[in-house]
Amino acid sequence: MNDTMDDANFSDLLAVELPYLRRYTRALTGSQSRGDNYTVATLETILKDRSPFDNEHPIKVNLFKCFHAVWTTTGQRFADPETGLRSRAHGLLANLTANSREALLLRTVEEFSLSNIATIMQTDVEEVRGLIKAANSELADSFKGRVMIIEDEPIIAADLSEIVSALGHQVTGVARTHKEALTLGAELDADLILADIQLADNSSGIDAVNDLLELMDVPVIFITAFPERLLTGDRPEPAFLISKPFQEAQVQSAVSQAMFFASTETLKT
Repeated sequence: MNDTMDDANFSDLLAVELPYLRRYTRALTGSQSRGDNYTVATLETILKDRSPFDNEHPIKVNLFKCFHAVWTTTGQRFADPETGLRSRAHGLLANLTANSREALLLRTVEEFSLSNIATIMQTDVEEVRGLIKAANSELADSFKGRVMIIEDEPIIAADLSEIVSALGHQVTGVARTHKEALTLGAELDADLILADIQLADNSSGIDAVNDLLELMDVPVIFITAFPERLLTGDRPEPAFLISKPFQEAQVQSAVSQAMFFASTETLKT
């Protein structure tokens, strides 16, 4: 196999994993634009030096490892000037145990094994366990708020309500359609929206959220069976995504992370 073909194969393999890195960087930063900037910086680093991939680890592990190296040297500290609630969120994040949120997101949202997380973060499994434990504890003690759920499946809506309530948050209500979501949003303020993409009357959860964001400036977590479809970079996209079928820990982590951030990107076409 010649070098050109090797490069082509490498690029193809890398492209498969990029949507998941973009999901992770957005959840880590709370912003589509900020997260994508770090993804681009990671790719630029890889283009200059592909040697970090010369090992037995899966390409996804090596990709996230490269990002972590970029993040620990140029990220973590939110250098952009921030005001209001977003400034408060970043202040809270700065007080968390170093690397704890990263470990938690890698485990719960991206579903890496503890050993793979240790490889990505260049530490050991026991340290990873400690970081995840610290993150769960510190995030559990953070801001408690009101959560609106937009979900048309009764069982899933009940599961989400139970998970959110167990974290100490108040569920303002459950909407099954675009119209119900707007009615609920007009009646009760929320600090976070948890929304499915496809609703009961074939209306769009994305459209419902865009309309709700005209009424309130809050983080949004989208739930979808096809997260890669919302991580193309072709238009403004959400910072927080949960894949279906989801695990309880994924919802817990995403809700706790999102509660730190006061605004999210909309999905306007």
